[in-house]
Amino acid sequence: MAPTPKIWLITGASSGFGRSMAELLLKKGDIVVATLRKPEALSDLAAQYPSDRLLVVKLDVTKKAEVIAAFAKAQEVFGRIDVVFNNAGQNVIGEVESLSEESARQLFEVNFWGAAHVSREAVRFFREVNKPRGGRLLQVSSRLGIVGGPASAYYGASKFALEGLSESLLKELDPAWNIKVTIVEPGPFRTKIVAENIRIEPQHPAYADPSSPSSQFRKYITSNAIDGDADKAVAAIEKIVHIDNPPVRLPLHKRTVAAAKEKALSILEDVDNYGAWSEDLYFN
Repeated sequence: MAPTPKIWLITGASSGFGRSMAELLLKKGDIVVATLRKPEALSDLAAQYPSDRLLVVKLDVTKKAEVIAAFAKAQEVFGRIDVVFNNAGQNVIGEVESLSEESARQLFEVNFWGAAHVSREAVRFFREVNKPRGGRLLQVSSRLGIVGGPASAYYGASKFALEGLSESLLKELDPAWNIKVTIVEPGPFRTKIVAENIRIEPQHPAYADPSSPSSQFRKYITSNAIDGDADKAVAAIEKIVHIDNPPVRLPLHKRTVAAAKEKALSILEDVDNYGAWSEDLYFN
């Protein structure tokens, strides 16, 4: 007997991991609610799959009302959602001194506030609409949500913020709701990302030395050295929803795994070296 298809809601389905995930799920026989700002970007998939397999919904995650409406449309058509792939995001490359405040704030509007809107509605939907209760929330962060990096400060900060939100959310959820949250932390993967979702700002002249970490990263991000296969990454991510007790974090790519280990060891070293400073800081 074939397994019951899962119903997925994907944000940012036009390109990148969102597009790759939608293609994978449809091939597997699952049902996809694909949300994106420009629905015409999925016209090829919409022509290939019937409406009971693929529902394309216009959504700008920075607009809370549109997020609520997208979930309502999914409920109207399919009755439930099993998995939310909270993937919509933008990236702007540039040093702290290079990015305009407008660009930096827009990153947070999409990567943090947009993801927060989706998280809130996903939790409500899993608890109050799904029968039985429950669901999986996959939060797409980044290696740069674990460790900072040159020419990526504001992008990294937006992903650090998402990780903090997700960790706190996990501690708030009643186990009886059967809601599982996993933070997905991809490293450098070559994705079919549209140009409007990644932008490289002009470099502040103080960092223009070709040997500077910022210049080296700018060169790397536009090179063919990015070796991660996005289609293989989403296949790994999809496996998480079949695990009864999924991990809080899923680091993907050897660079992410190495970064996570280095960060953990660095924190432990600082605690071991300076933890004693906290021993006599209290009222008698």
